[in-house]
Amino acid sequence: MLFWGRGLRNAVTKKAMQEVQLYCTSVVSGRERVNGVDLFYQQTGKGDHAVLLLPGALGSAQTDFGPQLKSLSKDRFTVIGWDPRGYGNSRPPERDFPLDFFERDAKDAVDLMQALRFPRFSLLGWSDGGITALIAAARNPSLVNKMVVWGSNAYVSPQDVKIYNAIRDVSQWSERMRRPMEEVYGAELFIKTWEGWVDGIGQFAQRPEGSICMELLPQISCPSLIIHGEKDPMVPSFHPQYLLKHIKGSRLHLMPEGKHNLHLRFAAKFNKLVEDFLNQ
Repeated sequence: MLFWGRGLRNAVTKKAMQEVQLYCTSVVSGRERVNGVDLFYQQTGKGDHAVLLLPGALGSAQTDFGPQLKSLSKDRFTVIGWDPRGYGNSRPPERDFPLDFFERDAKDAVDLMQALRFPRFSLLGWSDGGITALIAAARNPSLVNKMVVWGSNAYVSPQDVKIYNAIRDVSQWSERMRRPMEEVYGAELFIKTWEGWVDGIGQFAQRPEGSICMELLPQISCPSLIIHGEKDPMVPSFHPQYLLKHIKGSRLHLMPEGKHNLHLRFAAKFNKLVEDFLNQ
């Protein structure tokens, strides 16, 4: 995973564009005012098919999708990665986690793409970003071409709550796992924001059936690919099975050696799988 210095966020003003190099690939970066927030995004490629990358918890385009920004076909796709409000370079504001934070992210993501003048687009959502993609696809069927989600869930089970609580204390993480987030947020803000996320995702367990967006899944009409790493310690296998059952016409691809970050660990295989699906 690669991270840019935090000073970069002060060098890119609203709608100001600059050419930067990420993995030796030309990437345009900018900010767009959306729903009262300056959202940071990165864009690469010149293809007719627009694709939005949606990062996981506390994630950003640059931390979560380096291999996709680098290697997804620049001729077939225009790839946009964004930092959700309060994450990465889309700060201020400070991130908070009201009960509707996934709905808020979904609206921000769709409105960003509209502001960037992409009338239709596909969604690639990882982890929390996959939940955001599910909601965005359900709420905006006329705008979403296709959807790929992995490491995502439509509800929070008691088993999930145990998993989240087990990783709440970041001091128990390895230095290798902590360092990237500390570089983005600083140690204190990382701890505060991560604990906020654990509380935020956990609150869904108090809803009927633990629903995050269960009731929205039947409204998804776009072709949908669900990918699951069979060694994912964060997402039990019943979650992709639930998505498969309740998203009409969806398909499930299992990666036997995949963990939660399968798109980084097996980037070439993942990218080919996604490109083949989007090109169908």
